[in-house]
Amino acid sequence: MNGAEALLRTLVDGGIEVLFTNPGTTELHLVGALESVPELHGVLALFEGVVSGAADGYARIAGKPAATLLHLGPGLAYGLTNT
Repeated sequence: MNGAEALLRTLVDGGIEVLFTNPGTTELHLVGALESVPELHGVLALFEGVVSGAADGYARIAGKPAATLLHLGPGLAYGLTNT
């Protein structure tokens, strides 16, 4: 088990079932580790605002949290503009 898989398994242990992603090159290890954690379903989006909006909508409808994977600082800033 590597660090990426350990992080994803920690999300699963915390009750996360869906990971909405807009990864960049530095996050590709996490995307690759999704194959080894079948309990976590990854959803790819093309813009950080879509990722944060989808995670918010999922949490409101499903009644359980979702996680986001955004690209470094700029991706986080784009995602925060959706709040």
